[in-house]
Amino acid sequence: MASTIRQRPTATTTEQPPQKEEPATTASGSPSATRRALSQTLTSTANLANLLPTGTLLAFQLLTPVFTNNGVCDSVTRVLTLLLLLVLGLSCFLACFTDSVKATDGKVYHGLATPKGLWVFDYPDESGTGLPKDLSSYKIRPIDWIHAVLSVLVFAAVALRDKNVVSCFYPSPEHETQEVLDIVPVGVGIICSLLFVVFPTTRHGIGYPITPSSS
Repeated sequence: MASTIRQRPTATTTEQPPQKEEPATTASGSPSATRRALSQTLTSTANLANLLPTGTLLAFQLLTPVFTNNGVCDSVTRVLTLLLLLVLGLSCFLACFTDSVKATDGKVYHGLATPKGLWVFDYPDESGTGLPKDLSSYKIRPIDWIHAVLSVLVFAAVALRDKNVVSCFYPSPEHETQEVLDIVPVGVGIICSLLFVVFPTTRHGIGYPITPSSS
C-alpha cells in the first residue's frame, strides 16, 4: 500500500522593497507654476478696485450682468454695455477732482476742485458761512490729472477681468486675443499700483474713504 505523503505547499512571498513615490508632475509642468503666479498677480490686480470710487464700482458690479445679459450680448446690448463702461470710466475720471472739507458743524461736505479753489456744492448755506475761509489750497494740481488717468486705467483693467464684459465683446477670442486679455490687465495693474505709490494724493473725493488727516 503505497502511501503518498502530501506536502503542504509553502507560500513563499517575496517582499519587494517599498517603491518611492515620485512627485506628481502635471502635464503642463512649469506652466502650472506660471498659472499660479498669474493668479496671484490677478488677485493683486483685483485689489486695485479699492482705488476706485465705491459708488462707481458698485454700479459696475450691479449693472454689468444686466447690460450684458450675463455675457450673452447682441448688437444692442453690446452698444449699451460700451456706453455704460464709458459713463463709469468718466465717473472715475471726474471723482479724482472732487474733495471733501469739514465745516464748523462737524459734518463733511464735498466739492469740485477748480483752478481757483474748491466749489462746495452740497453745503446748505449759499453764503458759505461755516466753511474754511481759504479754499485755494484745494485747487486743481497736476497730480490730479495723473490720478484721473490712472483711475480710468484701473477701471479698464477691472472691466477686462470681468467675465461678462469679456464674453460680451469677445465671445470666442482667438489665442492671441486671449493672451492680450490675460496679460494687459496684469501689466496695467502693476504699473498703476507703482504709480499710485510714487504719486500719492491727499484728496478724499466722493466715494473715497475719509481718513483722520482730512479732518
